[in-house]
Amino acid sequence: MVKIRLKRMGAKKRPFYRLVVADSRSPRDGRFIELLGFYDPLPNPATVQIDADKVREWMRKGARPSDAARALLVEQGILAKVPRTFKPAPEQQATPSASEMPGSAEEVEAAEDAAARGASEHAAETEAEPEQEPETEPGPASEPTAPDAPEAEPAP
Repeated sequence: MVKIRLKRMGAKKRPFYRLVVADSRSPRDGRFIELLGFYDPLPNPATVQIDADKVREWMRKGARPSDAARALLVEQGILAKVPRTFKPAPEQQATPSASEMPGSAEEVEAAEDAAARGASEHAAETEAEPEQEPETEPGPASEPTAPDAPEAEPAP
């Protein structure tokens, strides 16, 4: 595939870019097919010179600009800014359908009714009777039995 992309030139920390047409398999700073222009980001404002006719010709032939090259071409007015559209994700169902749920519809309704009754009965009990400590009767405390000790059998 043929790409329109930036080729980095210049010294260390002094970048200078050439806008080139290159095979997508060739390295970033390697072999290219044709020079389309240049971009120098250091001066304020940045210096850009691009041959718009050559860019349009290569685009007609099927060349695809990289993201950085596309931004540069849009900034220069050579390409129109195309808004990106994203397909929304399909909405997921909140509750599974009846065929996906275990049990029949009658079983599900009965379970829901029982759960609702249990919740209402619990609420009625807590409102009617305040929680009280159970009363303990004074008496001899039962001694705990050892779990390993054999139980005593009654004599005959």
